[in-house]
Amino acid sequence: MRRLPIYLLLDTSGSMRGEPIESLKVGLQSMVASLRQDPHALDSVFLSVITFDREVNVLVPLTALEEFQVPVLQTPDSGPTHLGMALEELCQRVDREVTKTTPQAKGDWKPMLFVMTDGSPSDKQKYKEMIPEVRKRNFATIIGCAAGNKAKTEDLKPLADRVVSLDTMDSATFSGFFKWVSDTVSVGSTSMGATATPALPPPPHEVNIVV
Repeated sequence: MRRLPIYLLLDTSGSMRGEPIESLKVGLQSMVASLRQDPHALDSVFLSVITFDREVNVLVPLTALEEFQVPVLQTPDSGPTHLGMALEELCQRVDREVTKTTPQAKGDWKPMLFVMTDGSPSDKQKYKEMIPEVRKRNFATIIGCAAGNKAKTEDLKPLADRVVSLDTMDSATFSGFFKWVSDTVSVGSTSMGATATPALPPPPHEVNIVV
């Protein structure tokens, strides 16, 4: 079976404490519930959750949608936002988890990447170094989400094919964003093989397209 790997990189730095992290959990749960209603997604989607703050944690390695359980998200009191380190871990996971196509057999479909942050990378040099490495992994699409009024969309533009912003970080906004993520994944799961890059569905009003 050819899988559609989906990687979620989520900012859990100290600024996400309180309502933002709780809203993020609600949004993630709604995304998984929505995807499970899609038979194409159930047949092909595998999800991974990697969080980053002062540390990088692989909370869920690549796991079949039907077996996926929403992880516990925790935030430190304060500290840096190591997005560069998270991208380094991502590349290692993709190399290990995604099956490449060979002359003898078809591998997995091109993976999709969603990165959500409410700030700027603290490890800017590492972040810049990892962007070309991420590009080498041949993602079908990379979507960057700048959440809240302190997030810098400019930081995500060199990495992502599409950058979106969220004005607020309440449960309704995060649920709207993750509903859009699930719709995007569903489009990817039904269009696999027909197009190299899935067309993105129209975003809800909570999600602002930047580029």
